[in-house]
Amino acid sequence: MPGGGPDSGPDRGDGSVTDREYDLVLLGATGFVGRLVAAYLARNAPTGMRVALAGRSRERLERVRSELPPAGREWPPVVCDATDVAQVSALARTTRVVATTVGPYARYGLPLVRACAEDGTHYADLSGEVLFVRDAIDAAHETAVRTGARVVNACGFDSIPSDLGVLLLHQEAERLGLGGLGDTTLLVTRLSGGINGGTVDSMRSQIEALETDPEQRRVLFDPFALTADRETEPDRSGQRDVRHVFRDAATGRWTAPWVMAPLNSRIVRRSDSLLGHVYGPGFRYREAVGFGRGTRGRFEAYALAAALGTTFAAMSNPGTHRLADRLLPSPGEGPGEQVRDQGYFRFELRSATAAGRRLRAVVSASGDPGNVATVRMFGESALCLALDGDRLSSGGGVLTPAVAMGDALLERLRIAGMTLTVGTE
Repeated sequence: MPGGGPDSGPDRGDGSVTDREYDLVLLGATGFVGRLVAAYLARNAPTGMRVALAGRSRERLERVRSELPPAGREWPPVVCDATDVAQVSALARTTRVVATTVGPYARYGLPLVRACAEDGTHYADLSGEVLFVRDAIDAAHETAVRTGARVVNACGFDSIPSDLGVLLLHQEAERLGLGGLGDTTLLVTRLSGGINGGTVDSMRSQIEALETDPEQRRVLFDPFALTADRETEPDRSGQRDVRHVFRDAATGRWTAPWVMAPLNSRIVRRSDSLLGHVYGPGFRYREAVGFGRGTRGRFEAYALAAALGTTFAAMSNPGTHRLADRLLPSPGEGPGEQVRDQGYFRFELRSATAAGRRLRAVVSASGDPGNVATVRMFGESALCLALDGDRLSSGGGVLTPAVAMGDALLERLRIAGMTLTVGTE
């Protein structure tokens, strides 16, 4: 693996190496995704790396540990309830990095974010929740800047493919001297996989937040809800999430709204703002699902748009949400091994540039996107924060994957089997 060994761990704001009991703690190791991440780390963490497994039940932690590949069977269990401020604070002080799968993050995540920011401990999560990321920024960004803690949200299928895909486009435009990026579109062109109960629970928590606090609707639907400083944003009026079926001019494909775009697009825009708007004053970004160019593609696009609308309405309506709950997986549940192994995804990103040339990036991977691919991305993100500190150019703060890890994470993911390519059209 690229990067240093366990002794090259993260540093504090003053640049000194922290002296912690562990290099990495995985919180939520007994959950559905947590167990998969623990197994991934046991197969891929370098020899001698000090890893611990954390969760609420010692008995369940020991059971998970006993089922891991050999390297993970010696990792100590650490009892920690994510809602207990004292326990999460103690946990943050013991380790260089915390990687947490405990969601919904709006319900369980902020105490740990605050503790990591205060103690200079790096942090990674799998949040797909715009409202939580906004709360994390407000609660911890300034503190994390001061202590040097890299608090990194959305380190899975939400939102690494989008965030690193746009970073690749920017780097290629800069390498070729093409100026800034202009209109940029991500199309989901191939996708197969299942959904786990944690993802459903996160969706449900955001819907509940909108019902109890209508002001949250303004945040959720603001395209720039996560940007670093709204007052410095260039004029990008008219930039909105795709809500209707349309035909993409660059490819001729019929397209429909993409369920993950509301978070992914905001993470991408936060990266641009944290990097000083290097993507260019004309950069505008959107995501959609791409279908065929003919009548069948048009039909499929409208069918997906209708299905998304129906699902959201069912989860939002008090009269139907219980039926939706029975049909969708519960927390702790997820697709079986066969579905996970047979899944895949492919994203194509296209962008105009200031020089008039067009660029195209491809991000793809085998394995169920929300489980196998996410586990790979999250595991490599955690290892990157723990081992590659000397290669990371960012300081502390509540950051995005592209800003916090950039090239180091790109290299890791390529070695791990993901496709991340870019070139001119």
